[in-house]
Amino acid sequence: MQYNYPLGGSWEPIKSLLRISVSQKPQKSIVLAMATGKFQEVLPPVLDATSEPPPLFDGTTRLYINYSCPFAQRPWVTRNYKGLQDTIKLVPIDLQNRPSWYKEKVYPENKVPALEHNNEVRGESLDLVKYINENFEGPRLLPDDPAKVEFAEELISYSDKFNAAFRNAFISKKDIENHIRDTLDHLEHALSKFDDGPFFLGQFSVVDVVYAPFIERYGPLILEVWKYDIFAGRPKLASWSEELNKIEAYTQTKYDSKALVEIYKKMFGLN
Repeated sequence: MQYNYPLGGSWEPIKSLLRISVSQKPQKSIVLAMATGKFQEVLPPVLDATSEPPPLFDGTTRLYINYSCPFAQRPWVTRNYKGLQDTIKLVPIDLQNRPSWYKEKVYPENKVPALEHNNEVRGESLDLVKYINENFEGPRLLPDDPAKVEFAEELISYSDKFNAAFRNAFISKKDIENHIRDTLDHLEHALSKFDDGPFFLGQFSVVDVVYAPFIERYGPLILEVWKYDIFAGRPKLASWSEELNKIEAYTQTKYDSKALVEIYKKMFGLN
């Protein structure tokens, strides 16, 4: 079985394995607290082919996501960190049984994430992280320091190479450490660049948002299938992961780890 696995901002296997079952759908009773702890959010139900569309282009800002999609998780984390839960409404889409109106009336690319704002729809995860950071109120996810801004651009550009290394490792199904060692060591070295905090730019930033969803998925998968701990011998990366999981804006968006492992195992034939 073959899958289309684009690296630039979507999660679109030919036979999607990201459909959320009834037992996995976030229920209305699930409550999440935003980073400040002053706001509580009820996750909306997933919309599928049987669902009616929201009142499109009515002035409401909407972020179209899938709860298990790593690319959609990027702008979702950004939205949460900036405290925009009341400003940007989540619209979760079932990618396997997606509603026809999504492609016809919202986003012709028919993938997530997408942002409906000011009567326009924008896509691509990296672009949306930047757009939300720059066009909405709330804590900025990029410092003013020119050196940090330049380094952020380098690391964000590197993210495609990072994902490609893991994709190739999963396809090869062997010599996993040889495929990903240099890539992980690159991140370990990058985390040593600034000493004013545990994150890539010292403080939590867009760079952490870009990498977090994939480390969240790759680490448990590789540990289960190959018994290889990506954090072993990489103290900076281990500390980064530990501190990352103290950021509520991120932890609010995390998907069930076991379910993610199963998705990847099926996608790459790792059973």
